[in-house]
Amino acid sequence: MKKKGFTLVEIMIVVAIIALLAAVAIPNLLRARLNANEGAAIGNMHTLVQALGSFQANQNPPSYPSSLADLASANPPYIDSVLASGIKQGYQFIYTPGTPDARGAINDYTLRAVPIVEGRTGVRHFFADESGVIRVGDDASGTPIE
Repeated sequence: MKKKGFTLVEIMIVVAIIALLAAVAIPNLLRARLNANEGAAIGNMHTLVQALGSFQANQNPPSYPSSLADLASANPPYIDSVLASGIKQGYQFIYTPGTPDARGAINDYTLRAVPIVEGRTGVRHFFADESGVIRVGDDASGTPIE
């Protein structure tokens, strides 16, 4: 009578093959997610720059908002409440308005996007200001790379 089943060596070979495939696939999957987060951060920066420009154009005198929450609380809102919270898709968006002038208008701002977990949710930092140009920053300070 013949016994049916797998030998220990056969099972070990199958486990080794699965481990090898996982070792190749998992880093690629993580890199794809990181790239998707960075792409989304660039898109969100673009959305914020456009919203800030629209908000400024609709004020009298023209002025940027004092916070991202002002963009979401406008009627109609310029951005959704998730983006207004400053955290979306692995990135934190830091909006810093400039100093109000004599009329109380804010004429400039800086906007930074930094990964929440460096190296895991993103690697690159992004920077924008009232010029509307989105730049890649070299560090968490948001210093643009020229």
